[in-house]
Amino acid sequence: MTQAAGPVPRDSGVIGARWAVSGLFIANGILMGSWAPKLPVLMQRLQISESVAGLLVLVLGLGAVSMMPIFGAMVTRLGSARAVQVAAVLATPTLLLISLMPGLWSVAVAIYLFGGFMGGMDVAMNANAVAVERARRRAIMSSCHGFWSLGGLAGAGAGGVALYYLGEIGHSVLVTLVFAAILLLVLPRVLVDGATEGQAKAEPLRLPRSPLPYLIGLMSLCSMIPEGAIIDWAAVYLRRDLGASLSLSGFGFAACAGAMAVMRFMGDGIRQRLGAVRTLRIGAMVGALGLGLAALAPTPALAILGFGLAGLGISNLVPIAFSAAGNLPGIAPGIGMSVATTLGYSGILLAPGLIGFAAEHLAFSIIFGALALLILSSLLFSRLARFADFDQQNH
Repeated sequence: MTQAAGPVPRDSGVIGARWAVSGLFIANGILMGSWAPKLPVLMQRLQISESVAGLLVLVLGLGAVSMMPIFGAMVTRLGSARAVQVAAVLATPTLLLISLMPGLWSVAVAIYLFGGFMGGMDVAMNANAVAVERARRRAIMSSCHGFWSLGGLAGAGAGGVALYYLGEIGHSVLVTLVFAAILLLVLPRVLVDGATEGQAKAEPLRLPRSPLPYLIGLMSLCSMIPEGAIIDWAAVYLRRDLGASLSLSGFGFAACAGAMAVMRFMGDGIRQRLGAVRTLRIGAMVGALGLGLAALAPTPALAILGFGLAGLGISNLVPIAFSAAGNLPGIAPGIGMSVATTLGYSGILLAPGLIGFAAEHLAFSIIFGALALLILSSLLFSRLARFADFDQQNH
């Protein structure tokens, strides 16, 4: 397996390699979060319907899924530091490009590039987090995803205000400047890793024959589909099926997102103490219990509690899966990571439409109950989480 080159460099000022990769997650979260309040503005400017807007969201997802393997290969050939530099720089102008494009087709191309380079950055920064974990012999992946959640909340929360006061282009300029400023601060301090020349030549850029990265990808898929379902459908379930008020219906996703953010900052310490396998198993059971409670809840309050419990449970499943994918024996970290992330994020891409179709024929209580079983199915692959662990004698 390709190993990270050298130890983590000493901190420069207040930011070292560990905080540099955390900064990348914050920047990616800010830019992605800024997309959320932008879609209604695009719909108004382009005079498009909800169905066409849904296709634009699909284009974003297709961009991400198609670019992830390319940047995974780049990680293998050049190292995660170089790959994340390329992806981040290419992603920098894309939100502004979306605002400047005049028509539907040009906007669609810009959205594809936005999703593609953001997806490429996602693969590369996760691979860099794995390299930092290996070099430091300490788990950091869960907190990195916690920083992404904070960035996403900041981008989405401040985005509406910025759009109101600055307009579409002004909002994009501001977000682009913030994103670029973070990159200028953290990119010089990112851990430089990469294969030796001989290793890079010895490892062909092809899909791995081992089933391990695909199984880990399925494991992440089992948690990302329920997460996507809560994002898109919790409010509809609370309002339509449980009679929640409009103001209360948004608390389903808020409870899940808040619990996930908090638990992700605690997840590295829990993983260090309990091990990745046990942490994943406990998380899967808690997540399934939460979704089961939401499915069976007779009142909105109990359902919201269930969604919060689900957030606690599933918060660390994906970070553990990604750490494991980047440490598989005999598989380059970039290749393993790209397979796992592509399969995992396809759940976010496919879940909204499939669940919307199912909701026309089934009650949401049945759907969320089935998703609880899906989370439990990740236990079938839980032994694979052992690849995310480090040699305990070094602690």
